[in-house]
Amino acid sequence: MKAMLVSLTLLASTALLAQAAPPNALDKLIREKSPVIAITHVQLLDGTGAAALSDQTVVFDHGTITAVGASASTATPAAAKVIDGTGKTLLPGLVGMHEHLFYTGPSSEGRVFIEQPFSFPQLYLASGVTTARTTGAMEPYADFNIKQQVDAGKLAGPEFFLTTPYLDGKPTIIPQMHEVTSPEEAREFVRYWHSVGFTSVKAYFSIHADELKAGIDEAHKLGMKVTGHICTVGYLQAAELGIDNLEHGPFGAPDVDFYSGKKPESCADAPGQIFRDITAKGDPNGALAKQTIDALIAHHVALTSTLAVFEGGLRPPMPWMMSRAYALMSDAEWSNVMTDRAFESAQNEREQMTLSKEMAFELAFFKAGGTMLAGCDPTGDGHIPAGLGDQREMELLIEEGLTPAQAVQVYTSNGAKFLGIADRVGTIAVGKQADLILLQGDFVKDPTTIEHPEVVFKKGIGYDSQAIYDSLRGQVGLR
Repeated sequence: MKAMLVSLTLLASTALLAQAAPPNALDKLIREKSPVIAITHVQLLDGTGAAALSDQTVVFDHGTITAVGASASTATPAAAKVIDGTGKTLLPGLVGMHEHLFYTGPSSEGRVFIEQPFSFPQLYLASGVTTARTTGAMEPYADFNIKQQVDAGKLAGPEFFLTTPYLDGKPTIIPQMHEVTSPEEAREFVRYWHSVGFTSVKAYFSIHADELKAGIDEAHKLGMKVTGHICTVGYLQAAELGIDNLEHGPFGAPDVDFYSGKKPESCADAPGQIFRDITAKGDPNGALAKQTIDALIAHHVALTSTLAVFEGGLRPPMPWMMSRAYALMSDAEWSNVMTDRAFESAQNEREQMTLSKEMAFELAFFKAGGTMLAGCDPTGDGHIPAGLGDQREMELLIEEGLTPAQAVQVYTSNGAKFLGIADRVGTIAVGKQADLILLQGDFVKDPTTIEHPEVVFKKGIGYDSQAIYDSLRGQVGLR
């Protein structure tokens, strides 16, 4: 009888433990979690800009790469789970440098942005983004808590580097933004968000030169970097003030220096007019463009390419993106996107000119030796949700004129260097973290292979991209 009571007690205890410790919610999204994994006979682009190598083997042990080399001469450990990479391509995990955890909402009453704390982190990871800088926050405390959940293993997502809410001046063009009104307030803004745990600053449209200078100086004192989507201050002045990074490029942001009617410290009063004027009259190969490129390079200012968000209503919709986006979006969000897309399509000629000129400027900047970064910026007309936009951005970098190897370098090691984490991510090399994308096909011959990630490894754990996409059907726009 006593033995039976002991057995019943043990069974009850086991049941209680099972209730107290439910299965990890991420397990259903994980495809590979063996301690040691070897990917063999795979085409490799290592992120350095070097040409692709065929028939390579990459071994990683508990999340750290231990061997990289030709399959014929690279030993596969006996304990390794072997993944046959024949006919596939292996890239470093993408380092997305213009990402957000908010998304475009309805625009009929003015643009409002909606936080996506559940869907967006997972979409980034499923699409190959293993490191992401949130380049501007609408709900900063939500961003901070999302990062905490991902870091704790409670939510699938990339390693996030958080950027502050927008350091904007007066008048702001977005009602969710705070207006700073003095250099001292700009300094206080930067100090506060640094104290909360944010690592970079995003300057925005209406910030004035004295406020921007104060924000930059304070950020640099605290070890933070400053990027900007600016207009009141032009690129040349921003470089002189010490900004570290500029977003979108002069034809996308736009850069007020290219505006034929430029007035000192003025932009927000007529942003549409300025944008149209720069699109029509700006020359991406002219003297001002060359002066701008030279100044950015001389002052070590990086440029973040976000071509995918500008593509918008242009061109026939990409079948893969639109079908996947349709499956992911809520009905209401899909309706919003189609409405905005129709509006942009009506301005197709001007928007095509903007995209073409921005591509030409970026290519000239890259060829001159400038540091180019990349990200998707899931805003605009909403046609590029998180992650899917990064895949499209990669394709557009190649359409712009970069080789596949160069495009991968921009999207991996360049971002890692800028963030100061190149010692552990950004390239595929012994000793680095096993952040990797296994693609179904030959990326060099067909860049659209980026649309087909089979497994995305983060710290050696392989996430099933399709399983994540399937789990998020109808969620984008809701949460």
